[in-house]
Amino acid sequence: MLIGLIFAGIALFCFVVIALLTRPTSKQKMIHKRLERVAAFSGGAQQDKQEADELLKQPLAAGNVARLDRVLDRFDFYPRLEKLILQAHRPITPARVLLQAALIATACEIASRLLFPHLLVEIAAPLVGATSPFVLLNFQRSRRVKQFNDALPDSIDLMSRALKAGHSVSSAIEVVAEQGREPVSSEFREVFRAQNFGLPYRDALIALADRVPSSDLRFLVTAMMVQKETGGNLTEILDRTTHVIRERLRIYGEVKTKTAQGRLTGSILAALPIILGILINIINPGYAKPLVSSDFGHKLLMAGVGLLAIGGMLIQRIVKIEV
Repeated sequence: MLIGLIFAGIALFCFVVIALLTRPTSKQKMIHKRLERVAAFSGGAQQDKQEADELLKQPLAAGNVARLDRVLDRFDFYPRLEKLILQAHRPITPARVLLQAALIATACEIASRLLFPHLLVEIAAPLVGATSPFVLLNFQRSRRVKQFNDALPDSIDLMSRALKAGHSVSSAIEVVAEQGREPVSSEFREVFRAQNFGLPYRDALIALADRVPSSDLRFLVTAMMVQKETGGNLTEILDRTTHVIRERLRIYGEVKTKTAQGRLTGSILAALPIILGILINIINPGYAKPLVSSDFGHKLLMAGVGLLAIGGMLIQRIVKIEV
């Protein structure tokens, strides 16, 4: 009897350990649920199939963040924020971005109350902190688009040479995905994968133009779709497209060179008051004490910061020339 109880206890213990080690993770459970929903849509109407496609494109998340994403998906701003994250190429969900903004805003509010307790500062500090994640996303999107535009002409040349060598359009896209420069290669790799999974050629190109907000890429996609529908020599179209893009980049470089003095002037004028203030206080300690110890000084500081911001924006508008 004792041996039987020991055997049953050991067997139960081994069963519990195996069950704990082999149980699916939260991400695996979410994948199974998503596959079940896609399978449920597979025999339905066209709208159900579109919902299934959108379901497959959703980023995986787990825990409370996934629940928050599902709640936020009902609001109008959610698709725009999701598109911004996609264009910035960040592995993050909109809910995490909003949580980061809330945490940074709270930290800025606490810091402003401890270091500079003034009503306007306590209002402005959390606003600046809350917008910082979105400013970072916009900066990363702009940097990625610039890198994409710089690498796009060489990638189009690579596609043109592949077509001249006898490759099909799909094979030429694969050549760019394998041999092109980043981030063009990764984006064209997504186009090639989408085509392999059965997405039509036109839809794959439209999705590419939607992922990368580049005017040069839209020009290329438009030329390729027009050639697909009306016919023509695609190699010649690609060569002319490359020439137009390179000329635009050349003109853009000349404009940046000619406006470099204005941009440098704006940076110097914005940094000069701050640098002079620091140097004067190092030479004469306590010189700026009335600015931080009196209400009138606080108003002067805020007015100075506001005027500096307005001046910087005006100079940026003057030297910013669209090409």
